[in-house]
Amino acid sequence: MKVNGTHYRSLWWDYDHDALQIIDQRWLPHDFRVQQVNTLQEFADAIVEMRVRGAPLIGATAAYGMALAMRLDPSDAAMDQAWSFLNATRPTAINLRWALDRCRNHLRPLAAGERAAAALVLAHEIADEDVGINRSIGAHGLELIRKIAANKPAGEPVRLLTHCNAGWIATVDWGTATSPMYQAHDAGIPIHVWVDETRPRNQGALTSWELGSHGISHSYITDNAGGHLMQHGQVDLVITGTDRTTRRGDVCNKIGTYLKALAAKDNGVPFYVALPSPTIDWTVLDGVAEIPIEERSEREITHVQGKTEDGAIGVVQVTPDGTPGGNPAFDVTRNRLVTGLITERGICEASEDGLARLFPEMAAARSA
Repeated sequence: MKVNGTHYRSLWWDYDHDALQIIDQRWLPHDFRVQQVNTLQEFADAIVEMRVRGAPLIGATAAYGMALAMRLDPSDAAMDQAWSFLNATRPTAINLRWALDRCRNHLRPLAAGERAAAALVLAHEIADEDVGINRSIGAHGLELIRKIAANKPAGEPVRLLTHCNAGWIATVDWGTATSPMYQAHDAGIPIHVWVDETRPRNQGALTSWELGSHGISHSYITDNAGGHLMQHGQVDLVITGTDRTTRRGDVCNKIGTYLKALAAKDNGVPFYVALPSPTIDWTVLDGVAEIPIEERSEREITHVQGKTEDGAIGVVQVTPDGTPGGNPAFDVTRNRLVTGLITERGICEASEDGLARLFPEMAAARSA
């Protein structure tokens, strides 16, 4: 996607400096900053501090981290140490472990002298695959929007609601939940997007920044406004992303997603989840019981970063002194509340049979 007319991915390899460059998302939407990542500690910090965020982007970042580790020391011990170090950065998004496992399984049989080059090639492949996956998710999601648009009065927009940021900066490019939106807009279908603010980190501001840069009509709303809009017929379709989805279709996503699914169910609004296949955890059945939920710093609750009236970026405290905060970063939506899963291979029902029909080789590998 583009920033001020220039195409960017959320991360890219800088061949002049032989290093990874990332967009430091902590400063968005008010300042666009690029950071070069030079050490394994900087890779870990980028993930933990959410300089990079979104399950697909975390996975791609970790793959480049493994490539750096193999450049520094291609031994088995160093590989395992890097795997453990990076895997510990964030516990919920399954793409992290998926990418690290893929790297280690690919590199382990190779001679030590071959590993650095092979690891970098694989990191490039993982990044490019993510772009292709998200483009395909958008193409399938576009058909849902087309069907809704065909039944609306001429010129009336399809009204979409999304939660958190599942946009291009949460992936390598295109995004998951936003990919159908971009493709619908580019196809000339009028849409309007209700963008949840998504407290506590207000990732909805990132979605608004993305959509505005692409010329898509949108409104930034409080997290608790979605149900009201649904009650009054102002939402045609909800699309969110996911950080981990179980093999039966339970969806773990940013905190507050579950409440949107409940409101959608109560008001007969279709609730779809944009699901890249690396985000499926085939080892987990019950999302509520089995998925670890990351507890982040209470400072994300008690303080907010934003732009002051004089244009400076600053942090303010919003709670009384001494008030503790609780900050679970994710919640789980049971599959019975999910209308369907939009994957790179098509749309299926949120069930074990539905996912197995689209991804039989992955389901078979789990059973083996």
